[in-house]
Amino acid sequence: MRTCGVEITGSDVLLCILSKDNDVFDIRDVRQTRFTLANGNDTEVMRKFQFDFAKLMQDYQIDSVAIRERQPKGKFAGSAKGFKMETAIQLIENLDVQVLSPTTIKEQLKRNPVPIDFEETGLKKYQETAFINAYVYIMRKTYRHDEA
Repeated sequence: MRTCGVEITGSDVLLCILSKDNDVFDIRDVRQTRFTLANGNDTEVMRKFQFDFAKLMQDYQIDSVAIRERQPKGKFAGSAKGFKMETAIQLIENLDVQVLSPTTIKEQLKRNPVPIDFEETGLKKYQETAFINAYVYIMRKTYRHDEA
């Protein structure tokens, strides 16, 4: 199972590719760890973003994408551009995209803590949330019977 964890912040999509095979996790090196959207109001820019993201997922044979849910309003509300990027990702054909609530992420991490300090992963600090999203999704898939 190969999962791409995604964090959307402002006009950036931050990525981390994590796979699990025979209970061993592998963090994939990837040619691009972020996408930046300059103008979310331009249809061609949005299509290019979607195409480029889909191509990256195809090239790395990604099975699923895990995105942390963002709040539509309030102090921690996501931006309009961020919601557009999230939607563009969700609409990619033949790609399993899951939006994980903050509560789900907390519960899963409580049940299955990350077995390694983030500093030891070799990832950049800005990829930490994307890594956690991918890890949580894989653990949810692995231990689906824990959820009732």
